[in-house]
Formats: sequence, structure tokens, C-alpha cells
Amino acid sequence: MSEAFARRKANDQPALLDTELEHLPAELRWREWMGRVEAVIFAASEPVSREVLARVVGKSCNLELVIEDIRAELAGRPYELVAVAGGWQHRTKKVFGDAIHAAFGQQGGQGEKELSQTEALVLMCIAYFQPITRGELSSFFGKEVSRDLIGVLRAQELIASGPRSPQPGAPYTYVTTKTFLSQFGLDTLRQLPDFEALEDAGLLSKEKLLAGDMTEFFGSQGEAAETEDKWPPF
Repeated sequence: MSEAFARRKANDQPALLDTELEHLPAELRWREWMGRVEAVIFAASEPVSREVLARVVGKSCNLELVIEDIRAELAGRPYELVAVAGGWQHRTKKVFGDAIHAAFGQQGGQGEKELSQTEALVLMCIAYFQPITRGELSSFFGKEVSRDLIGVLRAQELIASGPRSPQPGAPYTYVTTKTFLSQFGLDTLRQLPDFEALEDAGLLSKEKLLAGDMTEFFGSQGEAAETEDKWPPF
């Protein structure tokens, strides 16, 4: 390897980031950490995990306190920093939803396809009973849950294949994804509302679901296909 090539390769290496910033006074050091954390989150297209953020701050940095200070500074802004899908992400505040819809249409500029009632209810069951097979979903609803319907949810990356079921034939199970958490504003599945809250809102009957009688939510197959009510966000 020539000396010139070796120098060029050395220059290609990224400079080491000073994360401790010991040369700075404590207040300036904290401000720099805040700026780095917010910059990384702002630049990311998906929620940023603690592990990633820890790469740009010192070992003594309390990331929770940094996040709190960033949130405080964003209090008067139209967007906020939220915990979602196991990380943090900038999101527009809900109060500006009407303005965003007026500017970009019903999809809010995100390009997300609205779920039909049938798709939304199947997704709800997967969220609560995962890992679950297509056959088990069909038993819940009293009619077959088609591969095409599962394909719609997979195409939007709301569900993915889970472990094989111990049932005969070892069918695939389905589980929700980080995209599901992100789209519905959840940090973890523990934030799913309980059945009592859903029953009170008229969205789900636990008894009918467990008994396999969900036909009242669907009507005829044609009615289900025409219904485009979006699953209410959590």
C-alpha cells in the first residue's frame, strides 16, 4: 500500500466524537448534550432508542433529564418529543391535526392507507392475543380471515410473522411490529387500553370475542368491504 493511499484511507475514517466534553463548563456541556440528542432524533425517520442516543453523550449524562429539558423547551412549539415504539421521536401535536389534514388531506401527508373496519378489528385481535394464527383469528370472527387481509396488514408493516404454532402443521403466527406501536402512538404493548375501556367505548365485546361471535361488527361481507372507519387511535 502506497503512502499516499494510506493517508487517504486514514482521512476517510470519521473523527472520534468527544462525548464527555470535560473542557466545557457544566451548563454548556449540558446544552451541547441536549443539542446532540435533539439533532439525532430530528434527523431520524423512526423512533431513536436509548442505545443510539447514548453514543453522542457522556457516561454521566442522564438521558431522561435531557429529554425532559428538551420537552420543556418545545412546550410552545407545534411539535413535541414523544416516547414511542421503544424510543423517542418528534411528532406534531394533536391539536394541529385539523390544520395538517387541511394542508395534505385525510392522510396528513404520511401516505398511510386507512384501514377498513374488518382490517382494524383483525389488527386489534392480533395486538391483544399475539402470537396468534390465522385459523385462531378465523375462529374468533366466525368466518375466514383471508390471506389477502393479512397481506394488507403485512404490507403496511403493522404485523409480521411470529413463531410457529405448536398446533398440527405448525402454522405461522402473527405479531404486531414497531411500526404498529409508532403508528398508534404506543411506547410498548403494555399501553394498550384494557378491555373494559374498549367495552365502555362500544368498540369491543370481550364476551362475544372469546365466544367467537363477532358477526355484529361485520354484517355481510359486502358491508365490511365498503366500511372504511379507521380504527380509533389509542
